[in-house]
Amino acid sequence: MATRFPGVDNELQKILDANMDHVGARRLARESFKDIQLRIDHILFKTRCDGLKTEESYEVNSKGVEIFYKSWLPGTARPKAAVFYCHGYGDTCTFFFEGIARKLACAGYGVFAMDYPGFGLSEGLHCYIPSFDSLVDDVIEIYSKIKENLEFQSLPSFLFGQSMGGAVALKMHLKQPKAWDGAVLVAPMCKIADDMVPPKLLAQILIGIANILPKKKLVPQKNLAVAAFRDLKKREMTAYNVIGYRDKPRLWTAVEMLKTTQEIERRLEEVSLPLLILHGEADIVTDPSVSKTFYEKASSSDKKLKLYKDAYHSLLEGEPDEMIIQVFTDIVLWLDEHSLKHSSFSDK
Repeated sequence: MATRFPGVDNELQKILDANMDHVGARRLARESFKDIQLRIDHILFKTRCDGLKTEESYEVNSKGVEIFYKSWLPGTARPKAAVFYCHGYGDTCTFFFEGIARKLACAGYGVFAMDYPGFGLSEGLHCYIPSFDSLVDDVIEIYSKIKENLEFQSLPSFLFGQSMGGAVALKMHLKQPKAWDGAVLVAPMCKIADDMVPPKLLAQILIGIANILPKKKLVPQKNLAVAAFRDLKKREMTAYNVIGYRDKPRLWTAVEMLKTTQEIERRLEEVSLPLLILHGEADIVTDPSVSKTFYEKASSSDKKLKLYKDAYHSLLEGEPDEMIIQVFTDIVLWLDEHSLKHSSFSDK
């Protein structure tokens, strides 16, 4: 069902109701709607922070795909560190993350984010992942170029992954074990919660069909907003993410995500970078017990696990304000501590 937004005329509503499978429709919807999006009554968009420098760019990558990326930099002071964001399943870096990025930039961090191929404002069939490995390589390519920029070369660099983005960040680390100074992982997708995976027999049937019809939207799925957002008012605001993917998962995307989580589960001991893992204890999208196992198995000598009582999956977007403030405070404290540690080490 199409969402009717208050104050939106018929012409704009048609743009928002269009099929978002292809990037032209997504870019038009975002450009037409972004001012309305960022005025919603959500704590992420209420932080006043004057003088931030933001920049949006498109770059054709080595595979010929046009990738959207964006940066948020403190207005005057040199950033304490560079934070590179990996977004979740079906998402984009241009809606809720816009508020998160502003808050991080206000706290003194240079923030960089991109939409994966097929997601948000980047080219590709909407939410289709033909190869998770290839997607990770695409992220590494864009972020490596940013890190090579003289302005950011000497800064400590941290990965920040949410949900499926946690799996992207971990795969990046496993491919580049020495490239990053730490990772903040919010409800990371190390394993999809059993309740969100189809029964074994149905899963086998779907995998068989995926080899023939990889792009078909056939995988049964519960309503992610209901499962991920505890605060009912904020749950309603997910409709404003007009270029977020809302359909059933594409068959091959689901297969690739399942294979990826199985690989990460097998390789948890190989994770060696400084870690902050945050998870809601009532999360039914990604399993908090797997984050506990991850924390225990990771070979990192510097690791921290924070579990939040009664919290759901979307810790920074879908919780009551006081919980969002707490989680955000925990993230900034950890980044401050690790940025300072890196700076002290560099000065020696």
